[in-house]
Amino acid sequence: MTDNNLLTFSDENLLKQLEFSEYEFGFYRVKFFSLNGLPSTVKTNTVSDFYLYPSGGALRDENFNIIFYNSKYDIYRGFVPPQGKNTKETI
Repeated sequence: MTDNNLLTFSDENLLKQLEFSEYEFGFYRVKFFSLNGLPSTVKTNTVSDFYLYPSGGALRDENFNIIFYNSKYDIYRGFVPPQGKNTKETI
């Protein structure tokens, strides 16, 4: 279960969730408070699943629509997920 403090959307909370999120099918599943289907920086009554694809730096919504792109989360631009920092190999 995700700590409520980690459910507000921020870079720091995204990285923290990646530390315990399982990498599956090319993405990490993370949860954030959401507003109108988008991750929210404030607490709301809705918590939604989002999917980070590090092979492109894209965050997708529950329908897998791209809602956010940041090259700092792209493994082809040097991003190493927190889980991968303790291993010699990256994704």
